[in-house]
Amino acid sequence: MSSPLPSEKALVPFVSVENMMRLVHHIGIETVLTELTDVIEADFRRWGSFDKTPRVASHSGEGVIELMPTSDGEIYSFKYVNGHPKNMAQGLQTVTAFGLLAEVSTGYPVLLTEMTLLTALRTAATSAMAARHLAPRGARTMAMIGNGAQAEFQALAMKAVCGIDHIRLYDIDPLATEKMVRNLAGTGLTVTACSSSQSAIENADIITTCTADKQYATILTDNMVGSGVHINAIGGDCPGKTELHRDILLRADTFVEYPPQTRIEGEIQQMDADYPVTEFWQVLTGQATGRRDADQITLFDSVGFAIEDFSALRYVRDKLRGTGLYQDLDIIADPDDPRDLFGMLQRAKQA
Repeated sequence: MSSPLPSEKALVPFVSVENMMRLVHHIGIETVLTELTDVIEADFRRWGSFDKTPRVASHSGEGVIELMPTSDGEIYSFKYVNGHPKNMAQGLQTVTAFGLLAEVSTGYPVLLTEMTLLTALRTAATSAMAARHLAPRGARTMAMIGNGAQAEFQALAMKAVCGIDHIRLYDIDPLATEKMVRNLAGTGLTVTACSSSQSAIENADIITTCTADKQYATILTDNMVGSGVHINAIGGDCPGKTELHRDILLRADTFVEYPPQTRIEGEIQQMDADYPVTEFWQVLTGQATGRRDADQITLFDSVGFAIEDFSALRYVRDKLRGTGLYQDLDIIADPDDPRDLFGMLQRAKQA
């Protein structure tokens, strides 16, 4: 007696790392970044539709493991993600992730996917979304401080979405900068390797900081930052980890994703509880002003929020249709009679 085959709803599409890479190349990386930016922005514009909660974090001396859930009432998503800066010394990724999408009406999963690559893509797209509305008009040059695993994605997103054509690089590890110069060859970007963060930010319209050390750090000091720039601070993403001197924040207008999370994890953890911030979704809906004038310093204090992962997962699900770039996983028990789970188990023994 053979066991019945699982139903269609019991089979969950799974996107492996290999298939995610194939999907990105099938679409084109700059197209992915542009489309993903638009999808994230569309979801930010309906911010009120989502459940919102700070990510659930488990901290240790080695790093952090987090769950990031949200729902718009029809679709539910979560991401598992870690941050372990010391991993790099062992030849391991600092950040790894996977994510799940489910339908609220039944609770059944509808997508399971790697999110190490996808997180880098959605983080870059989120940065580009913010810069599209906050960077100075006609911005063409970005300084990239920190040239690790996410840096190329940031550069290409700023090129594709914001028209950046010159990237100035600095990392405390020259090998990281050499890697980035090599990877960006042939992309149409002018790439300049710099010997210090100070020289990297010269003439930059946008400054992106993306460093990994889990500590209070001062990547940029107040005297380094001139008027009119947009700062995209994405490295600070947990308690005790910052990149900017607090005096920069006193001069800047600061925009955030979700204040209850950012005040714990972002650059603004250095500031008093009443330090003023603007939620970025309010800029998109016209409820708040973004860039006012050419002299304003704008700061996007981005720590990553679950709605961005929701958007990325939804985007991948839509793009998978007709590609075959996934595997069906039998991970939902599906007895013919939903009350007879034990009977299904026993019949498998007989088979």
